[in-house]
Formats: sequence, C-alpha cells, structure tokens
Amino acid sequence: ILTDNGIQFADQPRNRNTAWSGPMRFDMICEAHGIEHRLTKPNHPWTNGQVERMNRTIKEATVKRFHYDSHEQLRTHLNDFMAAYNFGRRLKTLSGLTPYEYVCKIWTSEPERFIINPTHQTTGLNN
Repeated sequence: ILTDNGIQFADQPRNRNTAWSGPMRFDMICEAHGIEHRLTKPNHPWTNGQVERMNRTIKEATVKRFHYDSHEQLRTHLNDFMAAYNFGRRLKTLSGLTPYEYVCKIWTSEPERFIINPTHQTTGLNN
C-alpha cells in the first residue's frame, strides 16, 4: 500500500527513526496481514494524484449524492459501489478491462507477485 505521510500513517519526517518514535498502528496492522506499506516522498503531492482522484470518485458516488441514516447504510452502499466499480467498470487506462479482469490477467502472467489467487476472492461462480 502506498500512502501519503499523514499522521495516521507515519510520524512527521523530523521525528522518524528517533529514540521516542514507535511503530505506527497502521504499520502494525499491515505487517500482521503481510502487507507492505510504503510512503510517498514528502512534499510531492502529484504522487498522490491517482489516490486522491479515486477518493473523489467514491465521495461523489456516495456521501455527496445520498443521505445515510447510519454508518451501516454507508458501509453497505460503499461495498456495493466498490463491487460494481471493480467488477463492472471498464477503464481506458487498463486497456478496456475492469480492475478485476486486469488483476486476473496479471496473476496469470506473473503469479509470483501474488500471495493468494485473486479468483478466490469473489462470491459466486467465476465465469
């Protein structure tokens, strides 16, 4: 996972690798799940462009368009939106494939990059 240098992800650069800096909770969770966490270079906002654009897409499809009476309603709608996006949205940047189709294509050509088979992460039949 590539994140910015926000306080939820990392100590401030001047405090890193000092006697009083400790492990961040986000890093501990990533490590527990075998996920590599990398930080963008400080003061390089263009590195976060794709992430920020996806965040905007998600916001526009959820909280800016609908009112939710509970967090559970938001979670349900967010899960539905992400499923529709990952399994149904064809993207030019992925040569017309959906994100899921692209991941499966990469998995077949470079399986060593994956810990688990991505086709096992879907519900129902994989046609």
